[in-house]
Amino acid sequence: MKMLRFVSLVLITLCFVSTIPVSAQTHDLHRKPKGAYTRWASFENPAGEKGLGGMTNDAAKGAAFMPLDAGESKTLLNVKGSGTITRMWFTVNDRTTDTLRSLKLDIYWDDAGTPGVSVPFGDFFGVMGEEPVAFESALFSNPEARSFNCYIPMPFRKSARLVMTNETGTKLRLLFYDIDYILNVKHEKDALYFHACWRREKPTALRKDFEILPKVKGAGRFLGANIFVSANPIYTGWWGEGEVKMFLDGDAIFPTIVGTGTEDYIGTGWGQNKFSHAYQGCLVCNEKKGRYMFYRYHVPDPVYFDKDIRVTIQQMGGDSKAKVIEMQKKGVPLVPVSVAYHDRFIRLFDLPQPVNLEQHDSPMGSWTNYFRQDDVCAVAYFYLDKPENGLRPLAPAPERTIAPY
Repeated sequence: MKMLRFVSLVLITLCFVSTIPVSAQTHDLHRKPKGAYTRWASFENPAGEKGLGGMTNDAAKGAAFMPLDAGESKTLLNVKGSGTITRMWFTVNDRTTDTLRSLKLDIYWDDAGTPGVSVPFGDFFGVMGEEPVAFESALFSNPEARSFNCYIPMPFRKSARLVMTNETGTKLRLLFYDIDYILNVKHEKDALYFHACWRREKPTALRKDFEILPKVKGAGRFLGANIFVSANPIYTGWWGEGEVKMFLDGDAIFPTIVGTGTEDYIGTGWGQNKFSHAYQGCLVCNEKKGRYMFYRYHVPDPVYFDKDIRVTIQQMGGDSKAKVIEMQKKGVPLVPVSVAYHDRFIRLFDLPQPVNLEQHDSPMGSWTNYFRQDDVCAVAYFYLDKPENGLRPLAPAPERTIAPY
């Protein structure tokens, strides 16, 4: 039985390797690809040049870190040729939520005019809405809540450029980093470019799904998302009844892929508490403040698209029918969706509108789902067959750092 489990784990790992669009040679531990060579970019060797690392201070740790002035942009990686970024590591002295969201990370592929990755630094690495926590997943890790690691393979054919911008308004005293990459790697024609985007709505629109990933045209793979929710205190009950939807290759009104609920999407059920697994987890579960940060990475269960993709999550919660009626009487903006009790499930939109819950023939304790408005933001990760994605530029720092509920 143990051997069977081990073989299953190996097969899952091989599935991940074969479906990530990067040359398999970077994963063959026992082989050295002909002509390929390894480089690290850091302040000790920013250009990753051969034999030119650690030259300052008589080779005695002279440039481990640098400051990043307010408003300053630093190019941390700028390489030419065909290669793959294999790992990124950072740490900074100021790890407050506003600072991490005000640091901007942009990555440009193949001399493109717009970045394929344009995200708040902290959100990209899994710090959203609250202070960093220690965790490990298949794609990211933060061993002791003091550093930021990413292991997503990021192939490029002509060039790669990574820029960090300080939009905090104050000087960042200590920025440490290294970016590990392989050069002189020939990629297959179907190798895709890595992309990431960030969105936030406070509040979300009533009866309108939040877009985790706005519509993107092209062929590729949706890799997953980090999502943060700050529950609006005007509501009672559970905020996470919304289903994740994936609109693929021309889907219009209805999606091809749809889940069953927010906590269901990250592999748990009946609410969610803190946990971090390889492909799914909840890093923040602050019930007192109503703040939750969770993730799902589609590594063993790839989500492919050929023409376009759009990913959303419904803005829906639930409470007893009596509590929902109480909120309605107070004028809280909501729309009842369904009522469930015993083995019955009543779809309220199938009934003559508008529905009066008080007159509806169901117990007052019936679980009632309803559309609501919360503070939601997300980082979407995806691969695309081109270096630019056509999405809107990242929102400015003042919009990103509006205090959550």
